[in-house]
Amino acid sequence: MIGTSLVLSSLLASGVLVASGQSAPATPTQAQPAGAKTIPATAIAAGNFTTLVKALQAAELVDALSAEGPFTVFAPTDEAFAKVPAATLESLLKPENRDQLVAVLTYHVVPGRVMAADAVKLPNATTLNGQRFDIAVRDGKAFAGDAEIVRTDILCSNGVIHVIDEVILPQLNPIPEVAAEAGTFKTLLAAVEAAGLAPVLLGKGPFTVMAPTDEAFAKLQAGTVESLLKPENRAKLVEILTYHVIPGRVYSDEVVKLTEAPTVLGRPIPIKVKDGKVNAGGALVIATDIPAGNGVIHVIDTVMMPPPAAAQAKPAAPARRSY
Repeated sequence: MIGTSLVLSSLLASGVLVASGQSAPATPTQAQPAGAKTIPATAIAAGNFTTLVKALQAAELVDALSAEGPFTVFAPTDEAFAKVPAATLESLLKPENRDQLVAVLTYHVVPGRVMAADAVKLPNATTLNGQRFDIAVRDGKAFAGDAEIVRTDILCSNGVIHVIDEVILPQLNPIPEVAAEAGTFKTLLAAVEAAGLAPVLLGKGPFTVMAPTDEAFAKLQAGTVESLLKPENRAKLVEILTYHVIPGRVYSDEVVKLTEAPTVLGRPIPIKVKDGKVNAGGALVIATDIPAGNGVIHVIDTVMMPPPAAAQAKPAAPARRSY
């Protein structure tokens, strides 16, 4: 992928978080083994990551993961890749599906050098893909997503490798497709189509959507939805829908730290947290952090109506007169 190295570098420079509400742990002081190789070179030399290396080459990520980093790679073995249906793996390795392959591989990479002792203290990890996977310790075993971490702390010149026994897969479908699969956002999706916003929400993003359920739309005054779906009311519909979209991928632990959230419409949503419940623009947040390939969905129980633009505009300062 053109510019992949630049993308990875910019993600690191932007301070991507490793875990919810936490910065990446400081790089440990362990001495790097003499003659340590880069992450891809270490994987090649190990001999049991041939499929991973082949995938990195197909995705044009070898140079990116050979850069300074540091990176933490949760590396699936050849046996792990053997668990993936052959047709799925074959499809991912096709040139026309390179974007999906990049999304899968970068879901296995966390910015910074995160040693096992630090990793197991984290509830989850935010990857270079932008999505998160859970980290858990169960019955004395550590897991990254659904994969067991079977070997840890393989030090490389530009990071560290932890070995996992399964390929962990991110959500690849975009927001509208994830919403359609849920089955509870039919009115929202009809509104998105009527507003002409489907191509936008199918795009790269990322976006955070505060998604009202069908029940939320049913609370509106009778005839409101039907009226909004009419072509002559498209501008009003666009205004309402873009008030429900926050630019970027903002997880729930980040939302609760805000007093207001910016929207694509340009008018912020007021955020209030009380008794462990989050209120966004008068709507109760009832489900959070539903992943999508191009963002994240939080579910709300009420359709938020944007305040008039004038209501948020600060009055102009009186003109100063010179005498």
